[in-house]
Amino acid sequence: MHAEPVAVVGDVVLDRDLEGTSTRLCPDAPVPVVDADHTRVSPGGAGLAALMCARIDRVPRVRLVAPLADDAAGKTLRSELADIDVRALGHKGGTRTKTRIRAGGQTLLRVDDGGPATPRDVDPARLADALAGAVVLVSDYGAGTTRDPAVRAGLEQAARDGDVIWDPHPRGGPPVPGCAVVTPNLAEALDAAGALGLDADPERPGELARALRRAWEARAVVVTVGSEGAWLAEGDDLRQIPSGGREAGDPCGAGDRVAASIAASL
Repeated sequence: MHAEPVAVVGDVVLDRDLEGTSTRLCPDAPVPVVDADHTRVSPGGAGLAALMCARIDRVPRVRLVAPLADDAAGKTLRSELADIDVRALGHKGGTRTKTRIRAGGQTLLRVDDGGPATPRDVDPARLADALAGAVVLVSDYGAGTTRDPAVRAGLEQAARDGDVIWDPHPRGGPPVPGCAVVTPNLAEALDAAGALGLDADPERPGELARALRRAWEARAVVVTVGSEGAWLAEGDDLRQIPSGGREAGDPCGAGDRVAASIAASL
């Protein structure tokens, strides 16, 4: 049996990490002075999820379906995603960028600009072709892709035809009915439960996963709870999945990795 490709759908950002050292404070304000050493750029959001999928051996091909702008930052993104089959959607505004100022391995400040990065002129036929025959991973970063009517219609059909894994965001659209797995972290799960009018107890993430599975009409919901692992509600079954937790100063991309691993396993 040939493994299916993974089609990642969502919002892409350009991440910039300005790395430097800080040994003194600014003379006119109590803030650190960072002497820049280098700047690293990389795809974030759905772009990061696509790269993670591409690095898993059992995933044969990866498609990325996302709005991409035709500005300098957008060209940088395309270059960084050269090994991915990019199916670009129309993009409103400039490329969303997140610039982190870092020193000593710690983030001191983040500056966001660009956007709104919502889709435009989505061709339903091209979208259907991009999703055809693939396990679909929705990587929502709240920029509007999952709220676009044409994109939602395509994802609803994909959920009827096959497996859709949905990594949600509080500012994004709700998961379409019939998802194979939805993967909120605890904060996202609590936010979604509040929006749906569900009883939500942060001390009982398993029951939260079960309630969301029913409300979202998903086959399974995984609520991740950091170093405590995750709670999986699948059908009427509920179980805790332990984590081999380890100390890490930067948890960026942890949720993407969970969703990418599930997509690869399907």
